[in-house]
Amino acid sequence: MPIERWSTTQVLALAPDASSARGAQGVSGAAKWEASGRAGDLIWGLCRGSGKQPYQVCVDLSEPAYRCSCPSRKFPCKHALGLMLMWSAGGALEGEEPGWVGEWRASRAARASRPAPAKRAQPSEATTQRRADRIASGLEDLDRWLLDQVAHGLAAAERSGYGPYEAVAARLVDAQAPGAANAVRRLGRVAGVGQHWADRLLGELALLRLLVSAYGRVGELPEPLAATVRSRVGIPVSTEEVLRTPRLRDHWHVLGHADVADDRLVTRRTWLRGAASGRFALLLAFAPPGQALPADTVPGTVIDAELCWYPGALPLRAVIAERHGTSEGVGAAAPSGASRPSEPGNTVREALAGWAAAVAADPWCERVPMLLSGVALTDDRHLVDAAGDALPLTAGHDEPWWLLAASGGHPVTVAGEYGPAGFRPLAAWPEGQYVPATPGPSGDRRGPALPAELLSTALVGTERRPFTGATVDGLRLDGGGPGALLEGAAVALAYRRAGTLPAAGRVPIEPAPEESATVIPRAAAHRLALLVTDGAVPGGTEMALGLLGDWLARAAERGYRVPAELLPALLDAGRRRAALRPALAAVAGRRGAWLAERRSDWRYLLAESGGQWVAAPNPDDWATGTPGQRLAYLTAVRAGDAAAGLDLLTATFDSEDPDDRARLLGALATGLSLADEPLLERALDDRRKEVRITACDLLSALPGSALRQRMAERALACVRLERRPLGRDRLVVTPPAEFDAGMRRDGVQPRAPQGVGPQAWLLEEVVARTPLDTWTTAFGMPPADVLALPANDDWSLTVHKGMARAAAAQHDPAWAVLLADTVSDDVLAAQLYEALPPPELARHAARALRSDPIRAHRLISLHTGAWPDELAAAVLEAVGTLAEGQRHAWHIGELCRSAAPLMPVHFAEPAAALAERLHADHPDGRQAMLVAQLAAALHFRQEMYEELS
Repeated sequence: MPIERWSTTQVLALAPDASSARGAQGVSGAAKWEASGRAGDLIWGLCRGSGKQPYQVCVDLSEPAYRCSCPSRKFPCKHALGLMLMWSAGGALEGEEPGWVGEWRASRAARASRPAPAKRAQPSEATTQRRADRIASGLEDLDRWLLDQVAHGLAAAERSGYGPYEAVAARLVDAQAPGAANAVRRLGRVAGVGQHWADRLLGELALLRLLVSAYGRVGELPEPLAATVRSRVGIPVSTEEVLRTPRLRDHWHVLGHADVADDRLVTRRTWLRGAASGRFALLLAFAPPGQALPADTVPGTVIDAELCWYPGALPLRAVIAERHGTSEGVGAAAPSGASRPSEPGNTVREALAGWAAAVAADPWCERVPMLLSGVALTDDRHLVDAAGDALPLTAGHDEPWWLLAASGGHPVTVAGEYGPAGFRPLAAWPEGQYVPATPGPSGDRRGPALPAELLSTALVGTERRPFTGATVDGLRLDGGGPGALLEGAAVALAYRRAGTLPAAGRVPIEPAPEESATVIPRAAAHRLALLVTDGAVPGGTEMALGLLGDWLARAAERGYRVPAELLPALLDAGRRRAALRPALAAVAGRRGAWLAERRSDWRYLLAESGGQWVAAPNPDDWATGTPGQRLAYLTAVRAGDAAAGLDLLTATFDSEDPDDRARLLGALATGLSLADEPLLERALDDRRKEVRITACDLLSALPGSALRQRMAERALACVRLERRPLGRDRLVVTPPAEFDAGMRRDGVQPRAPQGVGPQAWLLEEVVARTPLDTWTTAFGMPPADVLALPANDDWSLTVHKGMARAAAAQHDPAWAVLLADTVSDDVLAAQLYEALPPPELARHAARALRSDPIRAHRLISLHTGAWPDELAAAVLEAVGTLAEGQRHAWHIGELCRSAAPLMPVHFAEPAAALAERLHADHPDGRQAMLVAQLAAALHFRQEMYEELS
C-alpha cells in the first residue's frame, strides 16, 4: 500500500537540528531540483548545489533511511529533508529512475540479507559478582549519606549548592550504579530551587532510600519488581536479552516525542500505542548535545512492527524487534480503543486509575503515557472530559494555544505524559488530523505533597527534633530516627500520588463558531507552514516575513482561510509586524477572531476585521477603566455613533486630567465632522500644549472648519497673484509683519530654526498650514501652473517649501508629485514620497536608482504594492552596478530583501543570470549569494501563486 504523504511538521521532526530544518526549507522548492521521482517507497532527486554536479539524494520512506552525495555529516541532511518536504507538499516526482538509485536499493537489500553479528559473550559469574559487590558497597555509603541529610537537617541544603551532590554521584558512578548517581544529581537541581523545594527534596531523598532498601533485598522480590530495582540502580539489560523476550506485533501509532537535555546527554522519549492491543511502548534514544538523534519513528505515522519490552514491574520501555511493510501517515485515523485494565485508559478517571496502578507497581515512576478521548480545554489550565473529570496541565505546557487553535475548544483526542507535575500534551487529533504539540518551557508549580510534620522535622533534623511517627490521611507511620522518617515520607508520597483524583467543577471553554470560508489547498498550507517557521525561505526571517505578507494578500483576494493549527504562529507574526494585519484578518476566519478575544496581544485582529468581531463597548470602562480602556471605549462609541461619543467627551472634558484630555480628544478623529468643531475650537485655548496641538491637527484636517478659513485668509494676505498685462503673471509675497495671538492659537510656531529668518519662517508656517485648494481656487489655475509662477524678491523657495509641507501633511498626491523632485530637505522629501501614488513613487525610485542607488533605498521601501517592470529592471541594474566594485554588500542585501516580495516573478531568470555572472566574476563574494537568494525567493513566490490559484 502506498505511503500517505506526511505533513510538514512530521518531516521537520526528523531534522537533527534547527539549522538543518532551516536549510531543508530553503531547498524544498521544485526550482532547486533538476529531476526527481518516486519508485515504491523510495523517493529520489538531483538537487542543485554550489558545485557543477547536483547532489544525488535518496530517501527510503519505509524506515526512513537516507543517502545523499553532499559532504554533510548530519543524517538526514538538509537535501534529504528538502526532498521529503517537496514530497509532503504534493510536489511532482515523476522522473525516470537513474542507475544510482537502483544501486543504493540493491546495496541496502544486500546489507539486510547479511547474517546477524555474533552475540557478545556474557560476563562471567565472577565479573557479575564483583560488580554486585561494588554496587552494594556504593549503596551502603549512599544510605549513610541519606540518613545524615535528614539527621542534620535539610535547611542547610538551600545554601550548599550543587557540589555535594555531584561528589556523591561521582562515587556511585565508580561503584557502577549510574542510575542511582543520576538520581543524586537530580537532588542538586531541586535543592533551594522553587517555592516548595524542601518538600520535593525530601520526597526525592525518600524514594532514593526506598531504592537502596529494595536493592538490599532484591533477591526476595518478585522478578518483575526486582528487574525494576536493578534498572533504577543502573544495571543494564542488553538489547540482545530484550530481543529474546516475547514479541508483540501491532500497528503502532507514533504519538509524539519529548526531548530532554542536560549537560551530558539529550534524551528523546518517543511514545507508541498499539492499534489492536491498546498497549503503550516507550522508545528511548540518546545523543550528546549538538549531535543528531535517531529519526526512525516519525510522529503522526503508523508502523507495522514487532516490539519487545524491557523487563520490569511496569513494562513501558521497548525496542523495535522487526518492522513489516512501511510507515503510514495517520490521516484521519486517531488512536482509539480500550486499554488493558492495568494501563491508562481513555477517560480522565480511567487514566488516573492507570497512574495509580503504575505507582503501585513502580513507586519510582515519574510519568506514564495517557491517551484521553473527548477532552476539552478549560480557562484554568485543565483538560476536562465529558464526565466533568479534569487533569491539570503541567507548567510550561499550560497555555496550549496550538491545541486551542486546532480544536477550537471542541473535545478532541489528546496524547501526552502524566506525572506528579501534571499532564504534558504531546499531540492531538482535531477532526482526525494529527497536530503535534508546540514545545514549551519547563516548569513546576506543584504544591507540597508531604505532611507538614514530616517536612518540618526533616528541615530541622532528627538530631534536634526526634521523629517518633506520624499520621498521613488516616494512615499511621510508626518508627523512629532518620530512617523511619525517610521510609514514612516514601510511603506518604506514594500514597498521595496513587490517590490522585480528578479535579471537579471545571467548565470547558465555549467553542469557537463554525467556519464558512474554504480552507487553503494542501500544497498552499504546506508553503504557509514553511513561511511561519524560522528562516523558512532563502534569505532568512526578514525575507520570509515579506513573502508571508504577499502570501496572505493573495489568499485574502481568493477568499481562503488558513488552517486553524497555523493561527498561533500567524497571530504572533502579526503582533510583531503591523503590515501583515489587514490581510491576516481576512484569512484568519472566525477561529482567528475567537483566539484573539482570548489573548491581549492578539486583539489587534479584532480591530483589523472592520468591526465584524469587535465586542460591544462596556460602559463600565468609561466610568472606572484605565486611561487606555477609556480611550478604547470612546473610540468604539464614536465608530458606532459619533454624536454620542462627542456628547460623552464634552460632558467630562473640562474635568479630565490634562494628559487624558489630549488622548481622548484624539478619539474625535473617528467620525470627525463639523459637529465636533465647537469642542475643538474650545480646546485651542487649553493650557496644555499637547491638547492644543491635537485640536489644531484635527481642525486642519476638517473641511470647512473655521481654522482652515482663517489660515487661508492669512495666506492670501501674504501671497497674492499679480496679473500683468506685459510679461508673466507673478506672485507678490508680503511676509507676516509680526507674530500675533491668533497665529499662536491656530498652531503657527514662532521660533525659527537655525539659519532661517523670522519673516521667512512665519511665511513658511502660514503657507504650510493652509489648505492647498486655497491656491487653486483663489488663482483659478491648476497646481502645476501655481508652482510655475515666479515670486518677487526670491520668495519662491520659501513659498514652495511651505506648499511642500502642506502637501506632505495633507497627503495630497497631485501636489506631492509636482514638489517631490524640487525639495532639497531629505526628511521633507521622504514625507512627500509617502504621499505619492504607487506608479509615481515607482517612477521616482527607478530614476533615483540610476543616479544614486544607495540613497534610493528609502524610496523603494515606501513602495508597498507590486513593482512595475521599470522599477524591477532598475533594481537589478543597480545591484549589478554596486557589485562591480566588490563593495556595498549591505546595500545589495537590503535591495534584494525589498525586492523579494514585490518584484514580478518573471524576473527570477534575470536575477539568476545576474547571480551566475557575479559568481563567475567574484567566486568568493557575498554579492552573488545575495542575488541568488533573491532569485530563489522569486521562484518560491511563483510556486506560491500556482498553489493558491
